Amino acid sequence: MLDYSFLFTLSAVVTSGSFDQAATQLGLTPSAVSQRIKALEDRVGTVLIIRGQPCTATKAGDRLIRHVQDVQALEHTLGQDIGTLALASPTSVRIAVNADSLATWFMPALARTNDLLFDLEIDDQDHSDDWLRHGKVLAAITSRKTPVQGCNSYNLGKLRYLATASPDFMAQYFPDGITQQTLKQAPALTFNRKDSLQRDWISTVLGKPVTVPSHMMASSQGFVDAACLGLGWGMNPLDLVKDHIAAGRLVTLLGTPLDIPLYWQVSRVAKGALQQLTRNIQRAARLHLIQ
Repeated sequence: MLDYSFLFTLSAVVTSGSFDQAATQLGLTPSAVSQRIKALEDRVGTVLIIRGQPCTATKAGDRLIRHVQDVQALEHTLGQDIGTLALASPTSVRIAVNADSLATWFMPALARTNDLLFDLEIDDQDHSDDWLRHGKVLAAITSRKTPVQGCNSYNLGKLRYLATASPDFMAQYFPDGITQQTLKQAPALTFNRKDSLQRDWISTVLGKPVTVPSHMMASSQGFVDAACLGLGWGMNPLDLVKDHIAAGRLVTLLGTPLDIPLYWQVSRVAKGALQQLTRNIQRAARLHLIQ
């Protein structure tokens, strides 16, 4: 049987990114942390951590950390079921979530959830389910309806996006309207290379894809600020831009929105431990997403 203190040490090193940080977190010396990792690697017969800045897990290390997360979730559920069982510390839960959900409706659900520590991985909604598929998170906000194996999927609603730009930008690049030719000249805003919202919106309104020049900017609020300053046009969540539109700082390129369906997928192992969080997410989604 594996020593769980060693497994928790492995998780701490990878989560914090260094042996020194893990030592501080666990109340150990860096030497003791190193000895535990070495003993665990000897026990399983393979390297578990790639030493670097930051330290990262090997495939085998990732699998053991997933096991630790499952055990923590099960213990949290046990603590809920047996009210007299006091856990040593709050349970840490790793979740994948898209940046726009985090910037608009998701945070209140976290704030209303007790006895959990959140370790958030920010990724595009079209790719966040990969974190679940590889066992790196216990739950994810994703645009994929079909549940990952071993997970439950809950429909949350749709996050509405509007193509927006400043009035000056519109006058400069779109004096004669939104066409294939004008879009090829107007700089867009793209979150990262996984972001397909701009391409999807163009295909929706023009009926065909168009390659456009684009700034790369991995920030939801940065998107809004850049659009207001006339740096480019971008797909912004309605909640982030509605006040700017009302004040005339932003205008829509066209009235056509892009509605992205969102789902909450959660590992069945963690279903009990995340029951309160799931309810809070569903409640927040009903208030902020299109149903």
